[in-house]
Amino acid sequence: MTGATPARNQVLLMVVLLGLSGCGSTEPGRAVPVPDGTGPSEPFQRPQELSLDDVDPCSLLSSAQLDELGVNSRPREAGRACSFDVDRTRPYYSHVLETITDADLHAWIDGEYASTTVRARTGEVAGYPSVTRYRDRGTPADCEILVGVAQGQTLRSQLYPITRDAFDQQELCALSAKAATLALRTLRAKG
Repeated sequence: MTGATPARNQVLLMVVLLGLSGCGSTEPGRAVPVPDGTGPSEPFQRPQELSLDDVDPCSLLSSAQLDELGVNSRPREAGRACSFDVDRTRPYYSHVLETITDADLHAWIDGEYASTTVRARTGEVAGYPSVTRYRDRGTPADCEILVGVAQGQTLRSQLYPITRDAFDQQELCALSAKAATLALRTLRAKG
């Protein structure tokens, strides 16, 4: 029996050592890339800078554009955001436009507003760099399109369905992109 104990101890020692070799922090977290020291992200290319300083978000859609979007209620301003509702005929939904003057598009890509809980993809809206964001699971709840209109400034277009199950994710994002495109036309016309 004494010959079996050293072998068992050796196996136990191997198991303990293998277990310890995989140890690290037991706290949950997410992997964060280490900065490479090359500096900030590259600036986006855009057709022209469209300043959002002193822009009333409720003025970004003309009467004709509101009709094109089906908006049938008076726009409601809340700070730097404005809601445009479709609430007289089904399906009911709301467009929100927000003028963000203190955050560049990079804030949503790899900065303070980046999120691992939503799907994000980069693209363009009317020639301007954009990020489309939405929750990837469950019933589609909204679609947010952020457009980099100027250095350090972002136009946010978001569509919220009020009627449940009326839209799939692609439809929500298409309507949000349409509102963003129309708002960009207005901004460019104001020049």
